[in-house]
This record gives sequence, structure tokens and C-alpha cells, in this order.
Amino acid sequence: MDESLQLSQELKQQQRLTPLQVQFVKMLEMTGPEVEDEVRRAVDENPALEVSENDSSIPLNIDDDGEQFRESAEEMQRADYRTEDDIPSYRLEARNHSADDSHYEPEATYSPDSIIDTLTSQLDELEIDDLEKKIGYYIIGCIDDNGYLSRSIQQINDDLTFNVGLDVDASVVKKAMSHVRSLDPAGICAIDLRDCLLLQLNRQEPSDVVKLATEIIADYFDLFSKMHYDKLCTELSITQSQLKEAVNHIRSLNPKPGSIITGSIAEDRSRHIIPDFSVEVDGENITLSLLNNIPELQIEATFAECDLDKLTPREKEAQTFIKQKREEARGFIAVLKMRQETLYNVMKAIISIQRNFFLTEDESLIKPMILKDIEAITGYNVSVISRATSGKYVMTSRGIYPIKLFFNERPKEDEDTSFHEIQAVLKELIASENKRKPMSDEALTAELRQRGYDIARRTVAKYRERLGLPVARLRKTL
Repeated sequence: MDESLQLSQELKQQQRLTPLQVQFVKMLEMTGPEVEDEVRRAVDENPALEVSENDSSIPLNIDDDGEQFRESAEEMQRADYRTEDDIPSYRLEARNHSADDSHYEPEATYSPDSIIDTLTSQLDELEIDDLEKKIGYYIIGCIDDNGYLSRSIQQINDDLTFNVGLDVDASVVKKAMSHVRSLDPAGICAIDLRDCLLLQLNRQEPSDVVKLATEIIADYFDLFSKMHYDKLCTELSITQSQLKEAVNHIRSLNPKPGSIITGSIAEDRSRHIIPDFSVEVDGENITLSLLNNIPELQIEATFAECDLDKLTPREKEAQTFIKQKREEARGFIAVLKMRQETLYNVMKAIISIQRNFFLTEDESLIKPMILKDIEAITGYNVSVISRATSGKYVMTSRGIYPIKLFFNERPKEDEDTSFHEIQAVLKELIASENKRKPMSDEALTAELRQRGYDIARRTVAKYRERLGLPVARLRKTL
């Protein structure tokens, strides 16, 4: 068997990121509060890193009164009690355990009631038998966040038979369902929108308006949903004013009753917007500032460079640890500085292009701008610019705007018109239209072309949907 050796040469191009580059990319994507937390973590974990004494920002361990925190976590927890007699026994117990032992620390937590908890507590107050209550618990578990029942009676009956082991008649399920539908808020456990509106109307005090509104929803819901008001007047033999009063009453109802319960929970969980930049305008002058409480960092004195010849053998053994922490601290300071400079330069370039907007804060004056336009000014890579603007906000005298608002492409390559300008004109046209005969997308397209905006009808429909405006049929009013 013949064997031979061959020598070949291959050229490959690979891009490898250094640890500092990876850290920079990660930190660039962070918001201001996230970077502040990262700085606190780095100062706590790296003994070679400290806050400069000349730093004028808010220190990392200063309370609202300007005093430095000196209490331990345990002392702060004990301070929550009025007297020592109120302190639970486990707070006074000595921790005579080794570091490897696990220790349970009780915590008091607060969680707002969910829609299931709220309805279950109401159902417990009803005087019904245990079987109906048990079925009611299962039905409540099938209600979504909007308050609608997500499964049919037959499906619930099958679930009870196969999953819970309750072989009951459908009439019992319907009776338990009626108990759940009687709970607050009105309209809960509805099958669809029509059912939801009827549940709310049936709980209201009888009147001519309520009676007419109930008849419209119960018998003429299709005509009402399609806004065929003329046909409704003919079918019900009523005047336009009577119909208008009934329609206004229907619109006052809540189409998502579950949101009354879940709305506050979602609001508590929502992230508060904290701006990363501040723009102040004085005449024609625009001042840009970075908003954060990031302190000035420096290398701790004992980790400074030292002469190895003057160190003892024992001290030389510790030099490896000292050098590692010193280099980590230097790298962190360099990355932090680079992040701040990058954010500032990117936002400065955005302001230079969108100067007219920041002087007037008129969104129709936002110019077409893409990432490459900022790349041409700053010299940064497109991916760097994208990370620097992702999730960031700028505060002006009139409000807070997401940075991504200023990036928009031209509807046509040969035009210098932004979609913000077209949306502003489109919004104005719809606001001034005849509400009894609203303009169709074709009519809006023709009107925009007369004003010099040559765009397609599908583009008009897309911009209208971005504005949250429905089609002409659904914008019709009495």
C-alpha cells in the first residue's frame, strides 16, 4: 500500500473578539440604570477598583440624607420593627453554623391578586353547594386576562370528566357558570364581545336607553358592528338622535372587563422609562448631556505598580493576584469610558441630522435617517450604532422620545420625505374628514398625491395602521 505525505497551504480570515471587546458590546446595550448596577457590582467584587475621591456624582453607598450606609443587612431588617419585643425569635438567633451550611431566611413578599384569586375569593362568599363551587373554580381557571371564557361548556364538561374525575351533567356546569358570571366586574366569564356587553347591560338600572342598547346588541349586533346606522334606524323605527344616545351608551361599556383586575398588575410590572440623554435648547443652541449616576473610577492605591525586586518571596506570590485584579480594573474603566464616548458621539450625530426636530419638537420635521447616515458621521460600525441606540431614550423639554423614533427610511429613494411627515399629513386629513362619510384609503391616497406625496394605497394603509386608525367604515359616526 503506497503512502505519501502532502503539504497544503490554506488561507482563512477569522474575526475574534477580545474579552474587552465582548465586555464593551455587552455594556453598550445596557441602559443607564443597568450600567449603574454593573458598576456597583464591579466595585464590590474587584478590590483593585474604587470610586475616585474627586468624583462629584452620587456615591454608590450614600442614602437620601447624604450619610454613608454603615448598617449591615441584618441591622437594617431589625430596624423595621418598633421594639425588640416585636422582633421574631429567628432574627435574634445566633448563626453558629459553618459557611457550608444552608440557612433559611424568611422573607415577606407582596404580590397583587390575579384575576383567578379575585374571582375565587368572591365565589367563596356565595352560598352554593360544594360541587358547584368546585366546578366554578375550574371555570375561573379557564378565564383569560381580558375576562373571557376560553373554553366551551362541552369542553369544560369533558375536562371535568377526564381530568378532574367529576362526571356531571351539562346543566350543573351551566349553573356553576351562571354563578361565576354574577361576579364582579360585570361582563366577566363572557363567551364573546356580544355576550360581554349584554352581561353588563343586564346589570344596569332599566331605562329607555338601556332597553334600546340591549335590543341593538341582542338582535342587531351585526348591523351595529358594521356601523350600518341607517339600517338600524329603519329596523328599529327610531330617530338618529335616539340611536346616537344608545350607541354612546354601548361605547361606555368595558369590552375587556378582566383588564380592571389585571391592568394594575401589568402596570406594576411595566418597566419605567429612564432617559439616557437630555437635550436642552436655548435659542439656536442645543446642549446634549448623558444622564446617569456613574461615578469616576480609579485603581486602588495598594494595587498600584510596584518594583518586583523589592518584594519578598511571599509578596511575589501575591503579585499574580494583584496584577490580575489591576488589569481587570483598568479594562473595566476603559470599557466604561468607551461606552460613554460612543453613546455621546452617536446621539450628537443624530442631533446634527434631526436638528429641526429638536428645535421645534415637531415630528413631521424628522428627516429620513438610517444607521449608515450615523456611520458616515461617527465612523462607528452599523452594529455598534444599533446597540448604542437600542432601548435608549432622550429627554427634551416637552417629553421623552425613543432613539429609534429618529430612524426612518424614505418612502421612495429619490425623495427626501420621511414617513413621519406623511403620517402627520395623513393624521390631519383623517381628523378633518366628514365623520359621517369618512375617506377611504383610495381617497386618502388621492388627497396625498394632490399635496405632493406620491405613494401607493397600500403604503397609506400601512401608515394609517401605524397611527392606530381603523378603516373608513369603522371611523363612521352618527
